[in-house]
Amino acid sequence: MKTIRLTAAQAATRYLAAQMNEDGEPFIAGVWAIFGHGNVAALGEALYAVRDKLPTYRGHNEQSMAHAAIAYAKQLHRKRAMAVTSSIGPGATNMVTAAALAHVNRLPVLFMPGDVFANRGPDPVLQQVENFSDGTVSVNDCFRPVSRYFDRITRPEQLLTALPRAFRTMTDPADCGPVTLAFCQDVQAEAYDWPERFFEPKVWRMRRVQPDPVEVEEAAKIIAAAKAPVIVAGGGVHYSHAHEAFKFFVEAHQIPVVETQAGKSALPWDHPLNLGPVGVTGSSSANARCAEADVVIGVGTRFQDFTTGSWSLFSQPGRKLISLNVNAYDAVKHGATPLCADACVGLEALWRALGEKRFDPPAPKLKADWFAAADAVTAAPEVTNALPTDMQVIGAVQRAARENTVVMCAAGTMPGELHKLWKAGRPGSYHMEYGYSCMGYEIAGGMGIKMAEPDRDVVVMVGDGSYMMMNSELATAAMMGVKITVVITDNRGYGCINRLQMATGGAEFNNLLDHAQHVNPSQIDFVAHAASMGAHAEKAGSIGELEEALARARQAEGPFVVVIDTDPYPSTEAGGHWWDVAVPEVSERDQVKKARAGYEAALKERR
Repeated sequence: MKTIRLTAAQAATRYLAAQMNEDGEPFIAGVWAIFGHGNVAALGEALYAVRDKLPTYRGHNEQSMAHAAIAYAKQLHRKRAMAVTSSIGPGATNMVTAAALAHVNRLPVLFMPGDVFANRGPDPVLQQVENFSDGTVSVNDCFRPVSRYFDRITRPEQLLTALPRAFRTMTDPADCGPVTLAFCQDVQAEAYDWPERFFEPKVWRMRRVQPDPVEVEEAAKIIAAAKAPVIVAGGGVHYSHAHEAFKFFVEAHQIPVVETQAGKSALPWDHPLNLGPVGVTGSSSANARCAEADVVIGVGTRFQDFTTGSWSLFSQPGRKLISLNVNAYDAVKHGATPLCADACVGLEALWRALGEKRFDPPAPKLKADWFAAADAVTAAPEVTNALPTDMQVIGAVQRAARENTVVMCAAGTMPGELHKLWKAGRPGSYHMEYGYSCMGYEIAGGMGIKMAEPDRDVVVMVGDGSYMMMNSELATAAMMGVKITVVITDNRGYGCINRLQMATGGAEFNNLLDHAQHVNPSQIDFVAHAASMGAHAEKAGSIGELEEALARARQAEGPFVVVIDTDPYPSTEAGGHWWDVAVPEVSERDQVKKARAGYEAALKERR
């Protein structure tokens, strides 16, 4: 057996560079790195040596550079991924939030945080958190509950098993998610005689899990006996690249479709069988069909509470639930009849089992009425001296959008309004991180999307609250020449949560900047701030000025930022559904008592 002597860090980077996807591209497209004493000497040197095959990108915050990596994988429907490395200590724990985001959304990313010395000679090292009762614990154990696979590398040769396990996890559709390899900093520098064959190029194929014939038969019988079925399209439609199979199945059987945040754009918005967004942030057309549905067919969805209206939306007595999902854990949720399979092959099997079965399509008026309501709230305002609404901002961005535009967001007011109102055309034109709804994902995520698909026109929608939480990768985008358009809606605080606070009977408190315990009023200049990081930035005083700015953004190089003040109070009244947010049983305020009564009444509708 031929061997080659390398450090553990050199072996890891060489292995990463040799792992390919089915299209012949490196599965790991690059490594995001912020160096510190726990990874600069060994891993930094190793990355430098392979920089032509495995590029290294420098971020400004460990969490946000991980967000960029995750958005990259999401936009490419998990066909490629990125790795992220930090030092021991705060650099590592900064990434735990991003790991949770990837875990919730079933997205691949490889975390390689530095760790303590395996030999324990210099204990405690700088930034080491000592556990008084367990000497094997470090801060990197925080990654355990938010990693699909976790390993601590305390010997170089452990990589011979740990790295293949990591790639098996990231490329397994049923088990896909974040991997953490906590890399002891002394071990990174240790040498070992590695088998040369370990570094031979390897292709990782995304397997298509075949359905069980008995499950297919059972699901088909339930669907065939239905009177008013509905399909809930989830992110699994995108991840399995099942768009054509999904469209064929829907049209063959004339079953209407409703879309989750992750599933939006599975069908074009104007397809006659696409009734639009579902659930708490859903359309009246989609939710009306769901309320009368006697069979609900989930395709690649986790049936999150926003999708189900906290399980009060699918309210037809005796209604049945079918879950087509590649992951058995998701397929059996809430007593569903499982069809555990890849979405594409599962739909093909169901189509064969259903034969010529067709249902009566929904009345066109249902969809037409919804879009009439949506168009009304997104239209340019006739009165221009009032603060615009977030819905009007969405309308302006929609009118400026082209076929190759990707609109993206993550938290605050915009996710709900975009889910309701955005008209998504081709698959991948709508990128929403709403599984974890992580504030701060937006700008870094927009950069990751553009790196994944350079030909796409990426528009980042972000509120002032999320912008203040994490904006530093705007500087990275400027330095790397990554062209994104960022629309900052400034409603002076957390407008979404302020409305929720009011809706549950609470007084306006500690959400909007003017309602917090501040001595001085807010004077944040978002234009100056964005410009100081290298972006072209300007203020739009109206919806008309916003549209003019968006037209200029097309010609700009690098990040282009437009700031517009918006009204924090209005939201789209049409559509929507109840969401379970517990209201206090006891309060001195009449508003809370009234909200509690409404809450208890709504609880009785849950099924």
